[in-house]
Amino acid sequence: MRTLMLTLAYDGTAYAGWQVQQGRVTVQEVLETAIEKVTGRRVRTIASGRTDAGVHALGQVVGFATESNLPTEVLQRALNAELPRDVAVLHVAEVSDGFHAIRDAVRKRYRYVIRDGPVRDVFRLRYCWHYPRGRLDAEAMARAAGTLLGTHDFSSFETSGAERKDSIRTIDELRVERGRGEEQHSITIEVEADGFLYNMVRAIVGTLVEVGRGARPESWVADVLAAADRRTAGPTAPPQGLFLVRVDYEGIDD
Repeated sequence: MRTLMLTLAYDGTAYAGWQVQQGRVTVQEVLETAIEKVTGRRVRTIASGRTDAGVHALGQVVGFATESNLPTEVLQRALNAELPRDVAVLHVAEVSDGFHAIRDAVRKRYRYVIRDGPVRDVFRLRYCWHYPRGRLDAEAMARAAGTLLGTHDFSSFETSGAERKDSIRTIDELRVERGRGEEQHSITIEVEADGFLYNMVRAIVGTLVEVGRGARPESWVADVLAAADRRTAGPTAPPQGLFLVRVDYEGIDD
């Protein structure tokens, strides 16, 4: 028996999220089906986190145990031949027994994309939040975002539905940047932390957009954080603008 770690990319548009759900197509289901076809055995995979319906991944990490002796490069090619075109295995690595994709993760990075042009870009609708109600103040959003850096109780940015030991997390980086030139209507929000609560990134984005559209002052974000109450924050941003960019593990170089 050996333990493998996959790095996975997927377009989440057609899927009801990561986790297996009866009667619905999920990323976990199509991946486990592909593994069974290649190795001849059904396995249960564990991902670093359960992305929601419509959320994408550039670098999801998945672990599983297998009796297959196929070399990692052969396994990668074989899995990609069996997977749907909107899911791809980027890398396969053999790791030590006991590796756990959730518990062993030390840092994650997410990206959220907003398009605030007056006309929707039909070729990007699956990969951004189209906000047509006026240009957002990205600089104000960036200044307000600074309040969230560091270690805090992020209860105000947590949607109920997932049990956690606590709501304390540390955000190491939170950037809000507007594109230039042809990308002037694109705002990218990148956040890196030691862990995330359920819908935390989307709640942060929805809150920052309230500042960006002028409905709330920049100082309001600090009040929301201090309240530790989800009802005080902005709405949850739609899923299609969210990407899981990367997951880091101590001592593992992907």
